[in-house]
Amino acid sequence: MTTAVPDSRIPAAVHRRRWAILGVLMLSLLIVVLDNSILNVAIKTISTPAPTGLGATQSELEWAINAYTLVFAGLLFSAGLLGDRLGRKKVLLGGLVVFGVGSALAAMSGSPAELIVFRAVMGLGAAFVMPATLAVLMNVFERDEQPKAIGIWAGGVGLAIAIGPITGGLLLDHFWWGSVFLINVPIVVLALGLMMWLVPDSRDPHPGRIDPVGVVLSVVGLVLLVYGIIRGGQLADFTDVTVLGTIAAGLAVLAAFVVFEKRSDHPSIDMTFFKNKVFSTAIGVIGLVFFALMGVTFFSVFYTQTVRGYSPLQTGLLMLPLAVAQIVFAPRARLVVDRFGNSAVCTAGMVLIAGMLAAFAVLDADTPIWILEVIFFFMGMGMAHVMTPLSVVIMQALPREKAGSASALSNTFRQVGGALGIAVLGSVLSTAYRSGIEDKLPAGAPHAAAESIEATLGLAARLGERGEALVGPAHDAFLHAMHVTALCGAGIALIGAVAMAVFLPGRQKGGHEGKEETELAVADH
Repeated sequence: MTTAVPDSRIPAAVHRRRWAILGVLMLSLLIVVLDNSILNVAIKTISTPAPTGLGATQSELEWAINAYTLVFAGLLFSAGLLGDRLGRKKVLLGGLVVFGVGSALAAMSGSPAELIVFRAVMGLGAAFVMPATLAVLMNVFERDEQPKAIGIWAGGVGLAIAIGPITGGLLLDHFWWGSVFLINVPIVVLALGLMMWLVPDSRDPHPGRIDPVGVVLSVVGLVLLVYGIIRGGQLADFTDVTVLGTIAAGLAVLAAFVVFEKRSDHPSIDMTFFKNKVFSTAIGVIGLVFFALMGVTFFSVFYTQTVRGYSPLQTGLLMLPLAVAQIVFAPRARLVVDRFGNSAVCTAGMVLIAGMLAAFAVLDADTPIWILEVIFFFMGMGMAHVMTPLSVVIMQALPREKAGSASALSNTFRQVGGALGIAVLGSVLSTAYRSGIEDKLPAGAPHAAAESIEATLGLAARLGERGEALVGPAHDAFLHAMHVTALCGAGIALIGAVAMAVFLPGRQKGGHEGKEETELAVADH
């Protein structure tokens, strides 16, 4: 018997090996998520002057992260459509090859500019990997098993978050900074072999047309917006004409993108999906979760390594509770949703995330480190009870043939949220730090010395004994900036909690999907 569902379109052979296929898909996902979590531990090393690192400034570090996420986000939807049209397996294999090549080139970067370019190449490959993994999943599991499979898939993200920082720390303890990118290559080779052997191909019998104008408008708009935000933080002046002009231009291009998509007969993003409040809320909150999380992860590495003095490996181990909580709770989140409903579970999870972000405001230079561990654990628990249910809502909102598009839309908002989180919260951190350290710097100090704690400590090292007096004020200024940034992230998370409490469906009577699927049906049209 192929499946318990009478109208199954899944071949018996595929159905029998569906869990092995899920394992291969999670390996592909692992590479993409692993890369970002490894980089989070390595950013301090990369900011160190040569030969240890590349001497990257805070804004260059933000671009090294955002070059990846912006290309990733900008191309995700077109990549999903290409998978629907050409076949998800072909697109997955091609994306993995590009990602592997980009990783090898990034490892050999000789300057921050080269690293930014090669990170963009990695983002190009990842854009074709991420939506295809969920799309294949939706085509090898029946609807009744999809929540469980997505829960395990989401737990894989937690596993990658756990493995990444520890792997990065081990590599940085024994090799040069480029090894954190080179490690992707053997994993890519393994994934390619397993995928060619196990994973079936699938495609949409009625795929959409590619929308090159929409792709260009979305990428240009996002790059301008993020550049303006990062530049404002770099200058500590958001009233600067170039900053305001760039942000306004980005918003204008994004507005033009929305108008174009509404009028197009083959849009990258079908705007009618967003008429459904449940679908819109789920998509938007995923963006807010990553907005808060990526911004906090960015500054927490400087807190543990620069202020507290932990090594990259120790920092990776300190982040374990965040990952362990996701691995433990993500596959079980569906059971909690069955009992209490999407609205209650997701809202409680988001409130928990907000509370843990706010808790960063109590951390000081000598706070017992176990407090940070507790914060990370409960943050991971909150994420597991938000991301897994929302992923199920989004993926079941569209018919199976459109799985690539649904996955791409979810990941687009995830990546855009993360990129904006790094840009906005990174700029808040930079601005707050500059205001706290500027009057402590010696006369004639370069403007860039006040941009980040690493830049200030770099100046202190060059000044020798005279610079020792800067270390204490630099730590104090960073801690103040971290507290301000964490509270901003908590405020963003609370906005998401309110949206979910109002718009997500509650517990359903007579079946845990029932009404939810009816409410989402409009997304099919």
